Amino acid sequence: MRKPSLMGEDMNRQRGKNQEGGKDGGRPKSRFAVAPENTNTYSFELASRSGAVLFVLAASLLVFALVCGAWYMVKGSWGLGTLIAATLAALVVPAGIHIAQQWERVVVLRLGSFSRVKGPGIFFTVPLVESCTLRVDTRIRTTPFGAEETLTADLVPLNVNAVLFWHVWDAKLACMEVADFASAIELAAQTALRDAIGRASVAQVAIRRQQLDKELQGILSEKVAPWGITILSVEIRDILVPKELQDVMSLEAQAEQRKKARIILTEAEQDISEMLAEISDTYAEHNHSLQLRMMHLLYESVRETGGTVVIPSDFTEAFRDISPSDLGKILGP
Repeated sequence: MRKPSLMGEDMNRQRGKNQEGGKDGGRPKSRFAVAPENTNTYSFELASRSGAVLFVLAASLLVFALVCGAWYMVKGSWGLGTLIAATLAALVVPAGIHIAQQWERVVVLRLGSFSRVKGPGIFFTVPLVESCTLRVDTRIRTTPFGAEETLTADLVPLNVNAVLFWHVWDAKLACMEVADFASAIELAAQTALRDAIGRASVAQVAIRRQQLDKELQGILSEKVAPWGITILSVEIRDILVPKELQDVMSLEAQAEQRKKARIILTEAEQDISEMLAEISDTYAEHNHSLQLRMMHLLYESVRETGGTVVIPSDFTEAFRDISPSDLGKILGP
């Protein structure tokens, strides 16, 4: 039986071994197994257990010394029997003393039946009668999963990558109800993701990410609750659309944006025309207001450039009927 692990490399390696076993004609090894004294911890985060090992070693030496001392006090001498009895007693100690980390819970079986869940800290078991079946890490874990070339409701193949955040809250259920809960959660998440994609169109999958996250979280929570596991969140990381469809969707988005721009421009022209109509009605009733507006526009046009405006005047119209000779008399020599 192998030790369950959350590391993707270990899982892939185990799948390869299973496939090789099937090709050779032999019975493939089970991916779901429970190993005694197992720890579900990432190798690069595994703390040193030298302190616990030294403690058990010291306890074994202490028991060895106590047995030798008791034998000497009873028999008055040491012999081969003393060494054998002391050695056997010292070897039994590691099977009865255990230390669990702060985040660990240990499932203890007594003659094959469930006895209790222990940890964290030091605890004791009866050698040869009780056994530590599984060490469960109760910290938050992450499981990446995905769906490759999954058809949507409109028959578009999509590649979707997601990550699952979960933790074990009941070590007893995680040990008794499912063989390998980490692998079971990964497979359940993949199945739920494929089902969710198949019920939606490609546009809905791309736009409704948050709704898809909540839908997957609800489905998985209901499924894994009997296993003593809580789904904290599901997050869609990436949605890969085929290249051909990307070009078509890009053209569709561009056309939609141009349509919106034209609608906005038309609405602006309509607002401007309504405002000009109101202004023209005002100027039609007040002619002097229109003249003042025209003078203001002329002033604004030459204010910055410093130009000159020539305005026609009716002053010369008074001299239209006067002859040049009369005009000379008026102006004088």
